[in-house]
Amino acid sequence: MVRTLLTVPLPRRPLDHLDPVRGWYENELGWATVPASAESLADPVRLRVGERFDVLDVPAEAGRAGLRHLAPATPVAVQDDRMRLLVAAGSAEELPGLLDWLEWGALTLDLTVTGEGGVMDAPLPPGSGPAGSRPPGDPGALQGAAVWLRPPEPGCEVEASLPTLSAVGGGGGAPDLVRLVDTVATQCHRLRLRRACARPLRLP
Repeated sequence: MVRTLLTVPLPRRPLDHLDPVRGWYENELGWATVPASAESLADPVRLRVGERFDVLDVPAEAGRAGLRHLAPATPVAVQDDRMRLLVAAGSAEELPGLLDWLEWGALTLDLTVTGEGGVMDAPLPPGSGPAGSRPPGDPGALQGAAVWLRPPEPGCEVEASLPTLSAVGGGGGAPDLVRLVDTVATQCHRLRLRRACARPLRLP
C-alpha cells in the first residue's frame, strides 16, 4: 500500500498594513522611516536622516536664496517658517569646519544640520492629501505640517542631486555644498541684523 504524504501549507501570518505615507517612502523611494508611535497615531511619519541624505535647516527666507545652487531634482521641504534642504549624507560632520573655513564659525547663525541618527517629519507624498506638495501659505496646506516644495522623484537616485563637499572643483553634476552654505549663512546673518535693528532701543 502506497501512502501519499500531503504537504500542508503553514498558516499565513497576517499582512502588515503599512501606512500609505510610509509605504510611499519605503517602497517608492527606498527611504527608511520611523512609524508613528502607538500612543499617538496622529504623530507624523518621520524620515531617518544620515543614511541617504542629511538635512540643512534654515529660515525659509534664507533657504529661498540658496535654491539657485541646487539641481532641479534636489528635494526641498518646508515646515512653518523653516526650509529643509536635503544635502549629501555626511554633510552634518563637515558643516562646522566648513563654516569656519567660510569665516562664519564665530557668529551665531539660525542654521542647523541633522545627520546620522536624526529624523525629520515626512511631508505627505505629492497629491496624497491637502498638504501634499503645496507651497507655504496655500490654504489647502495643513497648519504646521511639512510639505514638499520640490518633492523627490520615485525611481531616481536622490544622492546624485544632493549638494556635496566633493563637488568643489569637480566636473560632476552634483551641486556644490560650499556655495549653498555660504549663501544661506549670508542670508541668516542678514536676517539676524535686520531683527536686531527692528528691536526698540532701551533707554537708560
